[in-house]
Amino acid sequence: MAELSLSQAAKLTGKSKSTINRAIKTGKVSATRHDDGSYSIDPAELSRAFNMEPHDSSKRSDAQPDGTRLLDRIEALEAMLNREREISADLKEDRDRWRQQATTLLTDQRTTTAATSARWWPWRKKTP
Repeated sequence: MAELSLSQAAKLTGKSKSTINRAIKTGKVSATRHDDGSYSIDPAELSRAFNMEPHDSSKRSDAQPDGTRLLDRIEALEAMLNREREISADLKEDRDRWRQQATTLLTDQRTTTAATSARWWPWRKKTP
Protein backbone atom coordinates (compact mmCIF):
# COMPACT_ATOMS: atom_id res chain seq x y z
CA MET A 1 0.00 0.00 0.00
CA ALA A 2 1.28 3.45 -0.86
CA GLU A 3 1.95 6.23 1.60
CA LEU A 4 -1.14 8.03 2.86
CA SER A 5 -1.94 11.70 3.20
CA LEU A 6 -3.18 13.14 6.48
CA SER A 7 -6.85 13.02 5.42
CA GLN A 8 -6.51 9.47 4.05
CA ALA A 9 -4.92 8.36 7.30
CA ALA A 10 -7.73 9.98 9.25
CA LYS A 11 -10.36 8.16 7.20
CA LEU A 12 -8.55 4.85 7.53
CA THR A 13 -8.18 5.06 11.29
CA GLY A 14 -11.50 6.73 12.01
CA LYS A 15 -9.69 9.55 13.83
CA SER A 16 -9.76 13.23 13.01
CA LYS A 17 -7.02 14.92 11.00
CA SER A 18 -6.05 16.96 14.04
CA THR A 19 -5.57 13.77 16.07
CA ILE A 20 -3.27 12.30 13.41
CA ASN A 21 -1.41 15.62 13.14
CA ARG A 22 -0.99 15.76 16.93
CA ALA A 23 0.35 12.18 16.93
CA ILE A 24 2.90 13.17 14.29
CA LYS A 25 3.95 16.28 16.23
CA THR A 26 4.37 14.32 19.50
CA GLY A 27 6.32 11.55 17.77
CA LYS A 28 3.72 8.82 18.27
CA VAL A 29 3.53 8.38 14.48
CA SER A 30 6.45 8.94 12.15
CA ALA A 31 5.70 10.66 8.85
CA THR A 32 7.55 12.34 6.02
CA ARG A 33 6.93 16.07 5.59
CA HIS A 34 6.95 17.44 2.06
CA ASP A 35 8.00 20.91 0.85
CA ASP A 36 4.36 22.04 0.60
CA GLY A 37 3.74 21.13 4.27
CA SER A 38 1.79 17.95 3.64
CA TYR A 39 2.65 14.61 5.23
CA SER A 40 3.12 11.09 3.88
CA ILE A 41 2.30 8.41 6.43
CA ASP A 42 3.10 4.73 6.15
CA PRO A 43 0.03 2.55 6.83
CA ALA A 44 2.17 0.26 8.99
CA GLU A 45 2.91 3.26 11.23
CA LEU A 46 -0.79 3.91 11.64
CA SER A 47 -1.40 0.27 12.46
CA ARG A 48 1.36 0.30 15.07
CA ALA A 49 0.36 3.61 16.66
CA PHE A 50 -3.40 3.14 16.73
CA ASN A 51 -3.58 -0.65 17.22
CA MET A 52 -5.43 -1.24 13.98
CA GLU A 53 -6.15 -4.76 12.80
CA PRO A 54 -4.93 -5.71 9.34
CA HIS A 55 -7.46 -4.87 6.67
CA ASP A 56 -8.99 -8.05 5.28
CA SER A 57 -11.75 -7.54 2.72
CA SER A 58 -13.16 -11.04 3.20
CA LYS A 59 -13.79 -10.53 6.93
CA ARG A 60 -16.27 -7.98 8.22
CA SER A 61 -16.24 -6.89 11.82
CA ASP A 62 -19.99 -6.31 11.97
CA ALA A 63 -21.04 -9.69 10.58
CA GLN A 64 -21.75 -12.62 12.85
CA PRO A 65 -22.41 -16.16 11.68
CA ASP A 66 -25.78 -16.44 13.43
CA GLY A 67 -26.99 -12.99 12.34
CA THR A 68 -28.25 -12.04 15.81
CA ARG A 69 -26.57 -8.66 15.63
CA LEU A 70 -28.38 -7.85 12.40
CA LEU A 71 -31.70 -8.98 13.84
CA ASP A 72 -31.15 -6.82 16.91
CA ARG A 73 -30.34 -3.86 14.72
CA ILE A 74 -33.43 -4.44 12.57
CA GLU A 75 -35.61 -4.57 15.68
CA ALA A 76 -34.08 -1.36 17.00
CA LEU A 77 -34.63 0.37 13.66
CA GLU A 78 -38.25 -0.83 13.52
CA ALA A 79 -38.83 0.54 17.03
CA MET A 80 -37.32 3.89 15.99
CA LEU A 81 -39.51 3.93 12.88
CA ASN A 82 -42.63 3.26 14.96
CA ARG A 83 -41.72 6.11 17.33
CA GLU A 84 -41.21 8.45 14.39
CA ARG A 85 -44.58 7.44 12.95
CA GLU A 86 -46.26 8.18 16.29
CA ILE A 87 -44.58 11.57 16.44
CA SER A 88 -45.61 12.29 12.88
CA ALA A 89 -49.23 11.35 13.61
CA ASP A 90 -49.24 13.62 16.69
CA LEU A 91 -47.82 16.50 14.67
CA LYS A 92 -50.41 16.01 11.93
CA GLU A 93 -53.18 15.99 14.53
CA ASP A 94 -51.84 19.22 16.04
CA ARG A 95 -51.56 20.77 12.58
CA ASP A 96 -55.16 19.90 11.79
CA ARG A 97 -56.36 21.43 15.08
CA TRP A 98 -54.39 24.62 14.43
CA ARG A 99 -55.75 24.78 10.87
CA GLN A 100 -59.31 24.40 12.15
CA GLN A 101 -58.74 27.13 14.73
CA ALA A 102 -57.22 29.46 12.14
CA THR A 103 -60.10 28.83 9.74
CA THR A 104 -62.59 29.57 12.49
CA LEU A 105 -60.83 32.80 13.39
CA LEU A 106 -60.54 33.92 9.78
CA THR A 107 -64.21 33.56 8.92
CA ASP A 108 -66.28 36.64 9.68
CA GLN A 109 -68.61 35.68 12.54
CA ARG A 110 -70.26 39.11 12.77
CA THR A 111 -73.72 39.85 11.49
CA THR A 112 -74.23 43.02 9.53
CA THR A 113 -77.11 45.10 10.80
CA ALA A 114 -78.04 48.74 10.41
CA ALA A 115 -76.95 49.44 13.98
CA THR A 116 -73.50 48.07 13.48
CA SER A 117 -72.85 49.68 10.12
CA ALA A 118 -72.48 53.33 11.04
CA ARG A 119 -71.80 55.91 8.41
CA TRP A 120 -68.42 57.53 8.25
CA TRP A 121 -69.81 61.08 8.30
CA PRO A 122 -72.60 60.97 10.86
CA TRP A 123 -73.46 64.70 10.56
CA ARG A 124 -74.24 64.47 6.85
CA LYS A 125 -77.73 63.75 5.74
CA LYS A 126 -78.64 60.52 4.17
CA THR A 127 -79.24 60.76 0.47
CA PRO A 128 -82.32 58.95 -0.73
